[in-house]
Amino acid sequence: MFRSRRKQKQQLATSFGKIKDESFDFDSISQFFRNAPPQENTQTISDRTYDDLDFDELFMFMDRTTSKVGQQVLYRKLRTISLKPSFNQQEELIKYYQKNHQERINAQIELNKLSKSGALYLTSLFQRPHLKPPKWFKLVKPLTLVSVLLTLLLPFYPIATLFLLGVVTINFVVHFINKRNVIVYLKSLPELIKLIDVADKLGSRKECEPYYKRAKEDIQLIKKLKFRLSFFQTTSGSSADLAALASTIFELIKMVYLLEPLYLFSILKELDIRRKEVASIFEFVGEIDANISIVSLRKSLNDDWCYPDFNEESKTLATQDVYHPLIPLPVKNSFLAESKSVILTGSNMSGKTTFIRTIGLNFITGLSINTCFAKSYVMKPSKIFTAIRISDNLMNDKSYYLEEVLTIKRMIEESQKGQNLFLLDEIFKGTNTIERISAGKAVLSKLTENGNLVFVSTHDIELTDLLKDEYDAYHFCEQVEERNISFDYLLKRGRLKNKNAIKILEANGYPDQVTKEARNLSEKLA
Repeated sequence: MFRSRRKQKQQLATSFGKIKDESFDFDSISQFFRNAPPQENTQTISDRTYDDLDFDELFMFMDRTTSKVGQQVLYRKLRTISLKPSFNQQEELIKYYQKNHQERINAQIELNKLSKSGALYLTSLFQRPHLKPPKWFKLVKPLTLVSVLLTLLLPFYPIATLFLLGVVTINFVVHFINKRNVIVYLKSLPELIKLIDVADKLGSRKECEPYYKRAKEDIQLIKKLKFRLSFFQTTSGSSADLAALASTIFELIKMVYLLEPLYLFSILKELDIRRKEVASIFEFVGEIDANISIVSLRKSLNDDWCYPDFNEESKTLATQDVYHPLIPLPVKNSFLAESKSVILTGSNMSGKTTFIRTIGLNFITGLSINTCFAKSYVMKPSKIFTAIRISDNLMNDKSYYLEEVLTIKRMIEESQKGQNLFLLDEIFKGTNTIERISAGKAVLSKLTENGNLVFVSTHDIELTDLLKDEYDAYHFCEQVEERNISFDYLLKRGRLKNKNAIKILEANGYPDQVTKEARNLSEKLA
């Protein structure tokens, strides 16, 4: 036991601040978030924005949790941004674990008890409907009572053995019929015992006291279920001969007296009443782990992160040395969007879309976990909406253009409700040039109403002139020399003046006939 704990401490110490080397079951990880009720003064990040900002990859980078419970809570944190952010309690716990290395490891040792995949099923105990007792369940209590009475009569009336064998045969059948119900909870109920124990242990730690206050009574209430829950622990089995024998004897006792259906449906009835209490314990444990994960993330970033500066008075968004955390050796950029929105021009691969994603993901991490990948990041807390990665929806028979039209229509509707951050990439690129520019100008002007802040990228240079009163122009550019193309990925003020599309064709070995004709036509149409 001592060696095992010492080994755990060594592993936790060496893995702290490092990215996990494991697979991610996002269907299971996201269940707590998807089934949780909405929180006051928050915005739920939509699947559209989640996909647009590559949040699967971002989560895999940011997740440093120890338990599956913490992993699910962290996922919900990142999908739920606060419109009235307050991180005082979170930061107190984070600072404590930053200073007290050993205390953090001790907390992680407890959390590690919930590191198996079975803990992902805990949410089903308080977020999903439970099985109702089947029609045959009304026979269980009488059969159990008869079995007990016949067992007591055996020393006095040996003939009772015959009756007991008959009843036990029926009980065996009922026991195995009920196994299909037990299987549904085979992973979650044993993990609930662990959750109660971990919550109890964490609650005794002084640094967890502020979080524990909310869950203390709930833990004491659910602890009363531990005895009945223990009837489902032995299903995991053991390789030790003595333990295997004890497990077999216990299984026979459960069969003879129908203890499994009795305890299963009594537990489910109690859990149905105590959903809020189980959820409270789950969130208590998950919050501790999620905050330790933030400590680990920040450690891995060294000094390459900052607290967001929340500006409640204007639509200002300003940043210094902001970067995308998933890009190796990223180029950092600084800018200020104060009185106007931002329109970005530049060729493909120059960095426009990556920059828009960088703004968006930092906005979300700032409002969800109080952490930005920048030297400074000033923002006004608001909702965020994106239209970056749009594709044909073949299942619903929607073209690319129609899908984009519907997405941007929702943005226009939201723009009239209050201040928001809108991120768009190549607006209306699914239609012809004249109508794209005309519709783009009208929509982008509309989106800036009511103090909304818009970041949009485009290849249509004309839009920078049409929108000059509402948008500041920025651009990214590349250098083309003979057959070499290079990008510096640095954000520059003003609209793009260079036209390098045909040069890029030449640099990539297109036939001279093609590039000459393209250049001649370009000069005529200019």
